[in-house]
Amino acid sequence: MAHTCIHWFRKGLRLHDNPALMAALRDCKELYPVFILDPHLHNNSCVGVNRWRFLIGALKDLDCSLRKLNSRLFVVRGKPEEVFPKLFNQWKVTKLTYEYDTEPYSLSRDKKVTALAKEHGVEVIYKISHSLYDIERIIVENNGKPPLTYNRMQAIVKTLGPPKRPIPAPTMEDMKDVKTPCSEKHEKKCGMPTLEELGHDTAAFGEEKFPGGEQEALRRLDEHMKRMGWVCSFEKPQTSPNSLSPSTTVLSPYVTFGCLSARTFWWRLTDVYQGVSVTLKCPQHYILIVKKISWIRSTQILQCPCMASCCGESSSTQRVWGSLTSTRWRQLCNSVCTQVDWDTNPEYLAAWREARTGFPFIDAIMTQLRQEGWIHHLARHAVACFLTRGDLWISWEEGQKVFEELLLDGDWALNAGNWQWLSASAFFHQFFRVYSPVAFGKKTDKNGDYIKKYLPLLKKFPAAYIYEPWKAPRSVQQAAGCIVGKDYPHPIVQHEVISKKNIQRMKLAYAKRSPDSSESPSKK
Repeated sequence: MAHTCIHWFRKGLRLHDNPALMAALRDCKELYPVFILDPHLHNNSCVGVNRWRFLIGALKDLDCSLRKLNSRLFVVRGKPEEVFPKLFNQWKVTKLTYEYDTEPYSLSRDKKVTALAKEHGVEVIYKISHSLYDIERIIVENNGKPPLTYNRMQAIVKTLGPPKRPIPAPTMEDMKDVKTPCSEKHEKKCGMPTLEELGHDTAAFGEEKFPGGEQEALRRLDEHMKRMGWVCSFEKPQTSPNSLSPSTTVLSPYVTFGCLSARTFWWRLTDVYQGVSVTLKCPQHYILIVKKISWIRSTQILQCPCMASCCGESSSTQRVWGSLTSTRWRQLCNSVCTQVDWDTNPEYLAAWREARTGFPFIDAIMTQLRQEGWIHHLARHAVACFLTRGDLWISWEEGQKVFEELLLDGDWALNAGNWQWLSASAFFHQFFRVYSPVAFGKKTDKNGDYIKKYLPLLKKFPAAYIYEPWKAPRSVQQAAGCIVGKDYPHPIVQHEVISKKNIQRMKLAYAKRSPDSSESPSKK
């Protein structure tokens, strides 16, 4: 039987290593590649302008690649459960394919769409390719429970063997008997969205540091994999959180949106390692990079229902959780996550979010985040610790929402997991180790060039005061053209005092934990 098929693009915005797309092409006479602008996921309340720009770039790139195969991308607006019945009837669809997604909203959405497809006599095929492994298989291998330590996760993965090799992108040969009907009506109703259509003023945009799309992802991957010595000597702690240009690959947004397959990344790293000379081989450095990819994917394991309340829910569901009383929340929250009586302080939260804390290193990081949509992982550590247990004592869930909006690589599971880690709510328990908003940045940028780049108001301060401008004599502030308290805020807290107080508060929170919570996940 020759099928009329919809391939539903969601996260896997690529042609390479896309087994669901290849499944769509089997016994296919007509192919409709579709992306749905779902108002639940794609709205201005939870998607920042940089994420929008990246997404649109990725969709344009995907459309361009499809057109080279005599096809195209149909961008449809609306709720999937309302859109698909119309498309099934309009295009006389007999098969629907998509890449499997593990997020709670996605699972609920896909269940509805699958039921609708069955009602319309449409065969549904999904393939696992966003993660390195089948997450359900890992849970099964761990006796039906998510592994609660990273070492346990690694042990299970070792028994499964290496991830599958990525598959090639479809070719003209694969498409020779496949057509994609397209009319002028399709161009008008299913055309590419613009930032103006989405309510954004493009005149205010700065440089796009990280353009979206599969071709850009593969170009960047090739560029970095050519640096074999760098790859094989990579050490995560040695990269800088405040370098003027990224000291890491910045491939994370491309993996998050599926412009780059995680399996492609994994195997390219493996091939580089296996192909270098003996003098360059360094298993520990190679393993650091591979473990980083594993950690990204292992946080997805903790998305299963029994861990959902610990790891946080998707943005819409968070609002439902937020409507619950604090007592009810604690009853529902998973025991793995330490319960901390965080403060509610909208003024502090706004100052942190809007880069007005009075600590230049923190404010520079938050400015870069808002301007570019990306910050180094150690910079994320610094601002997350500052917001939570370090200084402001505000819940990690509030920080999670801000990162979800602004980060290009804002992966739902990884974001929640990392916020719990840095707030010492789960995964990490050395709460007495606090990032200094002054000393930490000085380690890698004594002159404060990073601060001067993102906070130009402070660029005339000498290095001795760039991290602590409030300590500068009045004459120095005047010479710099910036008076603290007038042009730039005083520090929102006294770090030396409040950090010690917060350590004591964390001690109390840990003392109240139940015995069962001692087996909290750990990344070692």
